[in-house]
Amino acid sequence: MEKGRIIEVLSKWNFWKNDLDVGIPRQEYLRKILNFIKTDKVISVVGARRTGKSTLIKQIIKSLIQEGVNRNGTLMINFEEPEFENTDLKLLDKIYQAYREIIQPVQKPFLFLDEIQNVSGWERFVRSLNERKESFITISGSSSKLLSSELSTVLTGRQLYFDIFPLSFKEFLAFKGIGPEDEKDLLLNSLPVKKALREYLEFGGFPEVVLNQNPEFKIRVNRSYYEDIINKDIIQRFRIKKIEQMRALARFYLTNISSLMNFHKAGEFIKTPVETIRRFSSYLEAANLVFFIKRFSFSVKEQENSPRKVYSIDTGISNSIGFRFSYNWGKLLENVVAIELKRRQSENPMLEFYYWKDPLGKEVDFLVKENWEIKELIQVCLDISDQETKKREINSLKKAMKNLKIKESTVITEDYEGEDKKITYIPLWKWLYKR
Repeated sequence: MEKGRIIEVLSKWNFWKNDLDVGIPRQEYLRKILNFIKTDKVISVVGARRTGKSTLIKQIIKSLIQEGVNRNGTLMINFEEPEFENTDLKLLDKIYQAYREIIQPVQKPFLFLDEIQNVSGWERFVRSLNERKESFITISGSSSKLLSSELSTVLTGRQLYFDIFPLSFKEFLAFKGIGPEDEKDLLLNSLPVKKALREYLEFGGFPEVVLNQNPEFKIRVNRSYYEDIINKDIIQRFRIKKIEQMRALARFYLTNISSLMNFHKAGEFIKTPVETIRRFSSYLEAANLVFFIKRFSFSVKEQENSPRKVYSIDTGISNSIGFRFSYNWGKLLENVVAIELKRRQSENPMLEFYYWKDPLGKEVDFLVKENWEIKELIQVCLDISDQETKKREINSLKKAMKNLKIKESTVITEDYEGEDKKITYIPLWKWLYKR
C-alpha cells in the first residue's frame, strides 16, 4: 500500500482536519486514563468487543486536543479497518512512517493502536517505540489473555492496564437521559430508575444496544456480538478445530449463568474430554465472554478443586443466546452484581471476590476480600417477601457470618429495603448507584 493511500485511510479515524463523532463521554474511564496518558507507560485498554473501546479512544483524543495538543500530534490506527486486514510488522511500521513523513507531528505524538491483536509481531514494534520514548502509546484489544500475557513478558514494568466493561448501571442511566445528579435525585426519580433496571437486566449494557429503543434490534445486535466474539476472538485466534463443542460449551455457560459449574460434568454433558473443557473455558474467559469465580477457602488446593460459578460479561448476551423459556430474574440480579464486583476489582487490584459454601450446602453468593481482610458478605435475593426463601438465604448468611466472624452483611434485593439486626437489605438499583 502506498503511503498516500495509507494517510487517506487513516484520515477517516483521525482528527487532523475535522472533528469526529465521539458519542456520549464515559467520564470515569476518561478521567483515569488521561491521568496517565502523558507518562512513558504503555496504556493497555482491554475489554470485550463492542464495549466502546474505539469510541473511548476518540474521546481521549478529543480531550487531548481540547487541552491544547496539536491535532497532528495524534494518530489512531484501527486494525479492524478492511484495508489494514492482515497487517504485519512491516506494514505497521510503514503506516507509522507514513504518518511521520506526511502529517509531520511537531511534538511527541500520541499513538493509539486499536484492536492490536490483529497484527502479527506488534509486541516488538510497541517495545521499540517505547524504549526510544518516541511516542506516547495506547493499545487496545478484545482478548485479555493475549494482551496481559504478551505485555507482561515483552513490556514488564512498562504498562498500565485498564479493563473496559459494558455500561455500568450508572452509565446506563446517563445514556438513557435519566442520570440522577445525586442520591436525592435518585429517590425522586425512583420509578423510571426501577423501570430502567429491568431493561438493563434484560438487554444488558453494550452502548449500541442501550441507545436503540427497538427490542428486536437489541436482541439481534447482542447475537451478532456473540458471533463476533466466538468466531474472531476464539475460533480464529485460538485455531479451534472442535467448533461444535466450543459453541455448545459457550451456550451451556450462558444458559446457566450464576450457577455452579464443574468441568467434569460439563465434559460429560457435551461429550468432550475434561482437559478440552478446561482449555475452552479459559478461551471463553480470555475473550471476555464469561468469567468464573472460585469457592472461598483458606486452602488454595480446595479453591482450585471446587466447582466454580459462571457469569456472563453482559446479561443481554446471555438472554439472547442461552436456552430458556422465561427470564430468571434472580439469576440476572446475581449476574449484574458479579459484573459490578469484577468492575470494582479492575479498579482495585487488592480486591478479590468468591462464593462461600459450607460442607452442608449452605451458600452465600459473594464474599469480598481486600488484602488479607474479608470486607463483606453479599447475598442476592430477588424477592425477600417469600418467607421460605428468606429463611433459607438468611440462615446461610448467618452461618457464614458466624463461621468467618463477620459482624455485618448485605442482602441485595430487587426492591426491598430495611435492616434486621446486623443484616442490611438494599435494592439493587441503589447498591449499583452507590458504588
